[in-house]
Amino acid sequence: MKKKYTYVIIIFLVTASFLAFGRTVSNNFINFDDNVYITENQHIQSGITLGSITRLFQTVVSSNWVPLALLSHMLDWSFFGAHPSGHHFVSLLLHIGASVLLFLFLNKTTQHIWTSAFAAAFFALHPLRVESVAWASERKDVLSMFFGMASLYIYAFYAKSSQKSYYYLCLTFFALSLLSKSMLVTLPFVFLLMDYWPLGRWSKNTNAPNPLQPVRKLLTEKIPFLILAIIFSIITIWAQYGDDVIRQPFTTRMANSIVAYTIYLRKTFWPDDLALFYFSAYTFPGWQILISGLLLTGITIVAMYSIRTKPFLLVGWFWYLGTLIPVIGWVPTSALIADHYTYLPSIGIAMMLAWGTSSMMQHEKTKQKLLCPSAVVLMIMLMILTSNQSGYWKNNVTLFSHALRVTSNNVLAHNNLGDALFEDGKTKEAIDHYSEAIRIKPK
Repeated sequence: MKKKYTYVIIIFLVTASFLAFGRTVSNNFINFDDNVYITENQHIQSGITLGSITRLFQTVVSSNWVPLALLSHMLDWSFFGAHPSGHHFVSLLLHIGASVLLFLFLNKTTQHIWTSAFAAAFFALHPLRVESVAWASERKDVLSMFFGMASLYIYAFYAKSSQKSYYYLCLTFFALSLLSKSMLVTLPFVFLLMDYWPLGRWSKNTNAPNPLQPVRKLLTEKIPFLILAIIFSIITIWAQYGDDVIRQPFTTRMANSIVAYTIYLRKTFWPDDLALFYFSAYTFPGWQILISGLLLTGITIVAMYSIRTKPFLLVGWFWYLGTLIPVIGWVPTSALIADHYTYLPSIGIAMMLAWGTSSMMQHEKTKQKLLCPSAVVLMIMLMILTSNQSGYWKNNVTLFSHALRVTSNNVLAHNNLGDALFEDGKTKEAIDHYSEAIRIKPK
């Protein structure tokens, strides 16, 4: 019976994702990164040969070393050419695949099928996912996540059986994820969190002479993963250290990161005014930093206090905090806030929400009467919001006009909207936006 429900949930995830993100398939390419990665990249369009594949591993595009993502763009171009629909469709398939693998992992490790389904659906259908799925050049995001979730799912098999074949397969998928995008360098940290809950590997062999022996074993088996993470982190920092990075004192970046954490939380629970690019100024007032710090500290204390009775709160919270570190501002990047940065971290919040809500209701009948209808209503709302957000990515004019409506001092939106209008022959309107971009950022 449970296996039948598993198939039903997978069908739901696939169908609901197509309904939520279906509009992306009819969208065009945009003039920010899509041109660099795809439409104006002669290397990508040159055809698949041994030489062209070799060059992918020697190429840095837009301050990113992502050879496997570039290979996927090359394959797309060989099949679909300049038609954007095929490119968008493949990205959507990869996102759906990652969502299904997440559900399978959670279900296998927790044996809570409906709670796992809710967490996976919340992750899959949330409008914060639109930027990763609808932006063709963010193929690196969905491809990396697909391989990352495959690695996580295989890790569940290894944790249960300790078979070396699963271990090496898990390591291989992790390497493929990093070759797609280095965002998942924190995955070994996630493995350790999963070892604590739901896998319970920290407490195994409690009769061992040394009580730290199980944890030492867990750390030792992560060494190859950590080595890969360090190597790819070094490569990423080298590739990203360009003219467009935001260079600020470390203390300023730390303070700003505190606010960024709370901004992502707010957007998770109230996903309004989502845009491709948010800020031209990268500092926040002291009161905002203080309130954000108090909020994060309070949630951390509650999560740690509940570790024995509700370990999923601590695991989910530290998943969120830990996996955001590469893009939270501690390391200089070209953007402080971006929706696609939440792709991996949001799973931690989804786990907290799913298991936290379920734990508050002890009786199964109460859960069925309250949680099931509420979950259905929430998923429908998320699908509507996501579909609406996907529509803003239809073309350059629609995307950047929306960004200007929901943000302020958005120099990139003015500049790129000016480009789009100029290409459409609307020279006066283009000059107006170029002038505004210069006013905001004279240099």
